[in-house]
Amino acid sequence: MKRLYLLLLVLAAIVGLTLLGLAIAQHQGYVLLAYKGFRFESSLWAFVGLLLVLWMLLYGLRLLLRFALTSAGLVNPWSGLHERRRTRMAAELGFVDLAEGHWARALRHLRRAAESAPQPLMYYLGAARAAQQLGQHEDSDALLERALERQPKAELAVALTHAELQLARGQAEAAQDTLQVMRERYPQQHQVLLRLQQLYLQQQDWSGLLGLLPELRKQRLLGDATLSELERQAWRGRMASIGQAAEDGREERLAALAKIWQQLSTAQRQEPDMLAAYVEQLRHLGAEAEAEALLQSALKRQYDSHLVRLYGLLHGSDAARQLQVAEGLLQAHPQDAGLLLTLGRLCVHNQLWGKARGYLESSLTFERHPETCAELARLLAQLGEVEASNQLFQDGLGLLDRRLAG
Repeated sequence: MKRLYLLLLVLAAIVGLTLLGLAIAQHQGYVLLAYKGFRFESSLWAFVGLLLVLWMLLYGLRLLLRFALTSAGLVNPWSGLHERRRTRMAAELGFVDLAEGHWARALRHLRRAAESAPQPLMYYLGAARAAQQLGQHEDSDALLERALERQPKAELAVALTHAELQLARGQAEAAQDTLQVMRERYPQQHQVLLRLQQLYLQQQDWSGLLGLLPELRKQRLLGDATLSELERQAWRGRMASIGQAAEDGREERLAALAKIWQQLSTAQRQEPDMLAAYVEQLRHLGAEAEAEALLQSALKRQYDSHLVRLYGLLHGSDAARQLQVAEGLLQAHPQDAGLLLTLGRLCVHNQLWGKARGYLESSLTFERHPETCAELARLLAQLGEVEASNQLFQDGLGLLDRRLAG
């Protein structure tokens, strides 16, 4: 079939050329070009042939010129005739170097790409990261400033990168200032809010985190459970920071702690972990009677094993009454190792040695806990049973090692 088509094509060409030859022979035509002293005469078909030859010469010259320029570009890829190609090559090389950790090459390539690209933001940001890795912090900041000059509308992206790099340098306060400015300009921007939350948490800036939580909740940036835990952590952190503020006197710290406690909702003040955090700080500041009264009321409302353990560490205003309260819980929770440990401690406070020993030994039958071992070991040492005391201390250390290893 292909041969038939080829044969028909050849026959058509022969017929066409034959007809064209007959037409030229019968109608040669005439062309005259005259301008001032110049005169050109030719047959029509000779003139058409001349024009065809001239067109072919010009077309060939054009192809030759294009080939020469392309060859020059291959030899010198950084020539001015290949701006876009140079930018693309530099960007590709730069990002590969950045991913592979070749910081100096990445900086060189990405800086070169950024200076010639119409939209250079990503190249400047990559170059700034490379400069940061090289320890060239001033150069890194200068690249970010240059990015902002070239693309002023990318202020937020530049600032977020700047804050990230500042934090990596250990400049947490500077990073926080950068993010705070962005929050003022873009109050609902999600990345700004999330990075501020992470920074506050990392820096243990509990007041800042508490101030940010309403906006995080409004924007639904984190799950309800995560937000609730962050809020509890922030309040616990604030209370702990008051207890550690050695520059203030005891009374000032107690007043500040009470103020924080009153800022919590009623539901929050009844949560066992929040109450435990508050009681721990009261105990740390020597207000154990107040702490014992709070725990006593809380345990009457709702039993909690952790609060029961904490209750045994407090020295209330009436040791006998405190023991009586704890024993009132035993009937409903006779196998709670934590309650039995607390009863043993309270008996020690009341100098009821035999009763204390019984409670502590009962606690160990339900749970082998390092604290219980230590309490019973101290009691046995006081009673003169040194060998049994030493064995319990060893048991307690072994249990503690296993817990730490796990």
